[in-house]
Amino acid sequence: MRIIGPDEMVFGVDDLSACRTFLSDYGLDEQSWDEASGGTFTAIDNTAVTVRRRDDASLPAPLASGSTLRQTVYGVEGASVLDEIEAELSTDRDVVRAEDGSITLLDDLNMALKFQVTRRTFPELEPERVNSPGSEPARGMNNVGAWQDAPAKPRTLSHIVYFTPDMPKHEAFYVERLKFVLTDRFNGVGPFLRPRANRDHHTLFMLQTPVYMQGLEHLAFHMQGPTELMLAGSRLIKKGYESFWGPGRHKFGSNWFWYFNCPLMTHFEYDADMDVHDDTWEPRTTDMGPEASQLFLFENVEKWAPGGKPPGK
Repeated sequence: MRIIGPDEMVFGVDDLSACRTFLSDYGLDEQSWDEASGGTFTAIDNTAVTVRRRDDASLPAPLASGSTLRQTVYGVEGASVLDEIEAELSTDRDVVRAEDGSITLLDDLNMALKFQVTRRTFPELEPERVNSPGSEPARGMNNVGAWQDAPAKPRTLSHIVYFTPDMPKHEAFYVERLKFVLTDRFNGVGPFLRPRANRDHHTLFMLQTPVYMQGLEHLAFHMQGPTELMLAGSRLIKKGYESFWGPGRHKFGSNWFWYFNCPLMTHFEYDADMDVHDDTWEPRTTDMGPEASQLFLFENVEKWAPGGKPPGK
């Protein structure tokens, strides 16, 4: 099944105005907005976050946990993939086909899914270039690498992480029914999974949790590279948002990360420089813990210059 990855995440929230402000501050572009019903915010490639009122009758039913996540929307390569998914999953659940060809259903733990021909575009974007001793400069002569006013815009919806009360059952649904591929695993905690039409180390990770926690732990958008990740995160700090974890770099996936608390009642992550894999990759396994979870972790402090009072003193 040629599923690409998450196209859009749909939330039912308590404070539309606060969510609107956060999503704009995070760097997404407002595509639509209505004071009464909410709106949609997009990354450079048109992947998106949509917020509605928690009691919006158009949303799928909430989970018993009260999670603000109401629907995960996956993009696929073409209409034939939607037919394939419908044929596979309509054997044991209701699959509803909309006029636009998209299909909606519940996964094996009653989380609402939608599949559509992808909304994402595939723009040619400049990568972050690094000048490394011993090799030809990637950035080139007289091109500076640090620009205070760089846009630092999220490029694409990277991955999502579910809190799940039955990780083996949940994993089996995505691997056996939707043909996601295992890349790595934290023993007893959860798998890193990628769909067949995506090379990223993962677009989905799961964490085994009690049923009252079921929902979305975090979502992440890819940035150009570590520099834009650090710049965007620093801007959020200046606006008063609370850092949850990071900045740092993960081991599995190798991606740089910085997570923030937000009014959508989940965590939003910036990430950058994730590993990519093909079907020759052999999955790794390890026990969960601080040493397995991150290669290194920084602490955000006030800017400082030599000769001044040391940070934190």
